[in-house]
Amino acid sequence: MRRTLGREFRWLWTAYAISTFGTRLSLDAFPFIAIFVLHAGPAEVSMLAAAGLAVGAVVAVPLGPWVEFRRKRPVMVATDIVRFTALMSVPLTFALGWLTFTQLLLVSVIVAAADIAFRAASGACLKALVPPRDLLVANGRLESTNWTATVLGPPLGGVAIGVFGPVATVVANAIGYLLSAAGIRAIGGTEPRPERIGAPRLRPADLLEGWRYILTHSSLRPLFLNTILFNGLIMATSPLLASLMFGPLGFAPWQYGLAFAAPCVGGLIGSRLARHLAARFGQHRVMLAAGYSRACWPLGLAFIHSGTTGLALVMVVELGLITCIGVFNPIVATYRLEQTAADRVARTLAAWTVTSSATIAALTALWGLLASITTPRTAITVAGLLALATPFLLPRRNEPRPDEQDPPCESQQTRPEGSGPKSQAHTRFGSSVPQPDTPSLPPASEPDGGHVRWNDSSASAPAPAAPGGGAVSDDAPALTTSTHHPANPTLRQSPTRPLNERSAAAGDGSS
Repeated sequence: MRRTLGREFRWLWTAYAISTFGTRLSLDAFPFIAIFVLHAGPAEVSMLAAAGLAVGAVVAVPLGPWVEFRRKRPVMVATDIVRFTALMSVPLTFALGWLTFTQLLLVSVIVAAADIAFRAASGACLKALVPPRDLLVANGRLESTNWTATVLGPPLGGVAIGVFGPVATVVANAIGYLLSAAGIRAIGGTEPRPERIGAPRLRPADLLEGWRYILTHSSLRPLFLNTILFNGLIMATSPLLASLMFGPLGFAPWQYGLAFAAPCVGGLIGSRLARHLAARFGQHRVMLAAGYSRACWPLGLAFIHSGTTGLALVMVVELGLITCIGVFNPIVATYRLEQTAADRVARTLAAWTVTSSATIAALTALWGLLASITTPRTAITVAGLLALATPFLLPRRNEPRPDEQDPPCESQQTRPEGSGPKSQAHTRFGSSVPQPDTPSLPPASEPDGGHVRWNDSSASAPAPAAPGGGAVSDDAPALTTSTHHPANPTLRQSPTRPLNERSAAAGDGSS
């Protein structure tokens, strides 16, 4: 029978699907506008791609601690509105003849910073909506949606640009964010506000709390290093591969598009297989197998050559890589948030995403320099060889979750707005996480020296009835009515830098 994850998750999934399709429609929109409208050169286009990521990441550093102590859904809605407003300024100034490269750069920074804040909040939000045993199902559905959008979005975006003009996809992307905000608002219910006890304001030390938590955690630290390095290497070689294919090898644009669009079907297949493989072989074992497997493929791109066989080689390598990533991403998203204490989710995800963005920008610049000193093929080869070493950074042991081993903390508590008895709506957001195998036990306070204590009195309230799970569904046993556990949807790449199926593949290990 079809597993349903509840009305709230269905609205979150719908919001994610709409905004993701909008982002994929606007594939390479800003570089396209910079080149064909503003007549920017290669250096300016590279600056637009790298600076938006790097500066956006720096701006977003204080957002993780700030988001941690705010209600998450209002933050998500606010960041959607910010991105809608920033992106809509582009077609407006284009129509008035005022569009400049500086504006594109500024908008890219705003969108990148808002994207990081959204991801930090969305992980904690999904944690409250999905029971622990269904995290992998939820992440698999989000990952499937991401790959479906990646397959369909770019071709439709190309048609839209040809018919409606260069800023058409930017408008579509902005509207996607607006509809996403409406979907998140439709989740309904009352979300309690995490309230800090102790220091009433954000302290400078809090800015680094996410990194401290990751780097002192025996499981998150190796996973963090693995995903950051692998994703950075994948994205660093993307412009080099395009340069090689369009230049010396003489591939046509349609061949380039075919080589990277068709293999995205592997991401859809992999994300659908992830839950079934984890159920049969164990989540940690599948994560290791997929992590090792995906590292073997990038080196194959060093052997690319011209002609039909060269095109087939790229497609085979990308299909293998993306299929492995389709399995890896939802499992890692689930594992990472199972290992993250509930009071640290936003800060951990913000630190993870900031580091990922900064690393991609740095490695892209470094590999561009390496290619200029040597050749693009040499740089791609070096990246492929380094990728072979990344699986050794994966966590070797399957550590227990924080709620299974650590004592509660008392430094912060969560309480709903207002006073009086709590309603059933509060219970879906005001409880900590029980062990999934013992749903009848009362929930424990949050562990690991954290700063949030989730209300204990909500464990007995039943979860609302769950309607349909949506278009991308899997067969599975009925869900329990236990309270919920963290997960992290990878809620789209910034639309203001070059995006392709490799950027979708090289997420940060989340769906």
